[in-house]
Amino acid sequence: MAPPDPDAALIADVFARDCPSRDVLAHVAGKWAVLALLALDEGGYRFNALRRRVQGVSEKMLAQTLQTLERDGLVAREVVTAIPPRVEYALTPLGARVAGQVRGLVELLEDALPDVVAARDTYDGRVNAL
Repeated sequence: MAPPDPDAALIADVFARDCPSRDVLAHVAGKWAVLALLALDEGGYRFNALRRRVQGVSEKMLAQTLQTLERDGLVAREVVTAIPPRVEYALTPLGARVAGQVRGLVELLEDALPDVVAARDTYDGRVNAL
């Protein structure tokens, strides 16, 4: 198999089975990734402070999420050489763009929460009546 042509234009199509954009979408759309992106959109965090901000996430899951987002170029990890050394996380410019889009979706959902609760009540009433 020939190596990929570096001059060939990459055409992203999230509906295409083998398109890397599908993986990135899955990474960003996960519950913990969304919450980490939103928290980091407020400013940089040290690991434990971020974990406190994203209530309910385990240390292991947050570490995995941050590694994935770092690999995708959305999060920057900086080791600060101090006594004691510490690690800080922040959004990259791409991460900030993605977080802005995610924030818009979250704001829409928060604003629509009364409609969601009403729809759930209606649905549950129909299903429970069967």
